[in-house]
Amino acid sequence: MRPKNTFFQIKNRPSKWFICLLILCFSNLNAQQISSIEKIAAYGFSKRFSDSSSSKKIQLQALELAKKKNNIDDEVICYAYLALTQRRLLHLKNFARYADTAFYLSEKSNKIRVKAFAYMAQGTLKSYIDDKPQALDHLLKAYNLFSKIKAHDQCAKIASDISYLFSPASPEKVKKYSREALQHAAKAGDAESQLYARLAFGGYLTDRLESGYKQEWIVALNFFQETVAYAERYPSQIISKSNLGIAYINLADLYSKGPKPIDEKAMLNNLRKATEIAKKYNVKIIYRSAIGLQGMYYTQKGDYTKAELLFIEGIKYQLSLPYTDNYLLATFYNCLKEVSVKRNDFMAYYRYDTLYTQYNQLKYDESTQKLLQNADARFESSKKMERIKQLELENELVQKNKLLGYGIAAVLLIGLIFMFRSYYYRQRYYLKREEILKQEQANSELKVQLMEKETIENLAARLSLERRLLRSQMDPHFIFNALGNIQSMILQKDTIPAVSYLNKFAKLTRQILEQSRKETISLDEEIGTLKNYIELQQLRLNNSFEYEIICDESVENDILIPPLLIQPFIENAVEHGLKPKPKEEKGLLKINFTQMNDQKNLICTIKDNGIGLAASRKLKINENHQSLSTTITDERLTKMQKEYPNAGFKVLERETENGETGCIVIINIPIL
Repeated sequence: MRPKNTFFQIKNRPSKWFICLLILCFSNLNAQQISSIEKIAAYGFSKRFSDSSSSKKIQLQALELAKKKNNIDDEVICYAYLALTQRRLLHLKNFARYADTAFYLSEKSNKIRVKAFAYMAQGTLKSYIDDKPQALDHLLKAYNLFSKIKAHDQCAKIASDISYLFSPASPEKVKKYSREALQHAAKAGDAESQLYARLAFGGYLTDRLESGYKQEWIVALNFFQETVAYAERYPSQIISKSNLGIAYINLADLYSKGPKPIDEKAMLNNLRKATEIAKKYNVKIIYRSAIGLQGMYYTQKGDYTKAELLFIEGIKYQLSLPYTDNYLLATFYNCLKEVSVKRNDFMAYYRYDTLYTQYNQLKYDESTQKLLQNADARFESSKKMERIKQLELENELVQKNKLLGYGIAAVLLIGLIFMFRSYYYRQRYYLKREEILKQEQANSELKVQLMEKETIENLAARLSLERRLLRSQMDPHFIFNALGNIQSMILQKDTIPAVSYLNKFAKLTRQILEQSRKETISLDEEIGTLKNYIELQQLRLNNSFEYEIICDESVENDILIPPLLIQPFIENAVEHGLKPKPKEEKGLLKINFTQMNDQKNLICTIKDNGIGLAASRKLKINENHQSLSTTITDERLTKMQKEYPNAGFKVLERETENGETGCIVIINIPIL
């Protein structure tokens, strides 16, 4: 609902509004005149950090004024400011609605400033939903338009955002736009723009530390010290308080990367100031970074008690807030796990790992939800753009029809003879043009429908397959038994083998989590993961079987293959073949790799001397457990067959040799 009695509310606060407008007049001197309504909206936008409720109220009042005056230009700018405010509040739907409305209404205006605001809001939206190409396209247009009217404050911020989008893929463009941001900020003269641009250029200097060390580090350190000193001189003039915290965080991080011994006092002093700003203005990312850097420093230093107290303090502070930040809590508990390992406190490690798993799962669910929201937002935004194009085609059609009417009137004035001939050809031309435009409109509508269907189906299929893949990576029963054996060793005071197997288990878990997020891994990495997995299975089954992994001379160890394809078959061989064997018989698992260079395929052969397929199927009749790992692997290989026709696998009964039974699995893996 729109706010009522807008004029009455403003007139009853003359002194407050008069002072605010005076401040805005002197701080935003541009080549193009700024309306009083835009100044009100800009003032409301400046309060987004200190008082978000008041910020939205003032901006909505400005929008209501623009609508009452029927001023499209001011409406566009008000909608753009509201969109940027919703970004600060993390309200994606309102953000997209306001940004799209501003962009649509800007088509009715021919003013550079109005179109620049619309492109800026749309570019910021695309950046928020991870559509980087579109974000760069819109922000570059906004930057060029603001440059034409010499709006240096807006240019400084947009150039900084463009430099972040180009990082780290294009260092030269990062350098170009971060330098231009500094130049515009100097011309603007306000502290907000200066700090914004300096942080962008500081990011460029930090990226250069990889190419050169001491020399580049000194340059970056001097620049960040100047940046922090500048921020401390004008704290009240800097609206984005999070940028104050970022300045301190960047300087502290730079000290930690400096030559040893580092300036501990300076680093901790900057982190303390960053933490104070984060608590005062409720900036979660600053608080997490400040506590994390301090804890990591004390961990590396060997002061585990102080590091643990810092992480626990961070958790207590977060739990005291009215909302829960699962990402922050998972990060702190993960740091506590690392401290526990270094202190050899495995009971604490188990306690922290339980809490870490809980919050990490919640964090993953939130991340998946955000991914879906961003995908929906991208789709809705592109659909709206298609609709805007349709409206433009319809407007063009209307204009053409008007021209047709003018032509007919002109022909009537010239004469009856020429009228018929002119009317006939013009009518034929415009009818044909109308059919073309209608066909284009129909094609656009069909394109929107196809995009909607394909986007939803592909996204749902991909997310479903990824979720099932992650769920099938490790058997929960195997994890439980492995941890139980480790716990038994600890209780029996077999500390050395217990720690060894615990390290193997932790390494295996980390490898699987890392590899599940990669498109390809090397054969060496795959073999390392398989060794860890098989050795843990040996522990669980009391070393009731042996294993061999053999690579032919033709196999190159650095070839790239899809991750986590072989482990499900190893699991089946152990669980359904080797595990049911009598205890007096020693099991044997053989894994052989051969490479087919002409077909770009890797052949993996898995042999076991287990009970065999027929006996295994009889045992499965009485089991309720249903393994989905090989089914999912089959789906993955089937999807690869479009590019690699030979991809697939087959399971065979092993031929009886000296009375032995068993199973053979042959997997044809594409080399990527």
